Amino acid sequence: MFEHHKQPLLSPREFLIRQGIYFFVAIGIIAGSLAMGILGYHFFENLSWIDSLVNASMILGGMGPVNELHTNAGKLFASFYALYSGIVFLVSVGVIVAPLYHRFLHRFHLEAEEA
Repeated sequence: MFEHHKQPLLSPREFLIRQGIYFFVAIGIIAGSLAMGILGYHFFENLSWIDSLVNASMILGGMGPVNELHTNAGKLFASFYALYSGIVFLVSVGVIVAPLYHRFLHRFHLEAEEA
């Protein structure tokens, strides 16, 4: 996944490619989570596709639901989806930041070995 601490630091071009891959992985996690929310609101709460998209987007973005929930299944789904969305936010940020953090630590380790 990442280079060993005894290997040389990646070139800037290779690092940008790695960062791009991790960014697209994070986008995939967010897109999959959004799709799950859309399907959940559509089938559990019987909302239209566009209303399901709005509600899932708002929950995933941390804003809260737009439409009032009427069914018990919809309320249960919304509560679990809101908890899940908070975790997805943290995981997505972690995925994006991981290569940057690794590069910082790798560079620091190489400088420490030289000194």
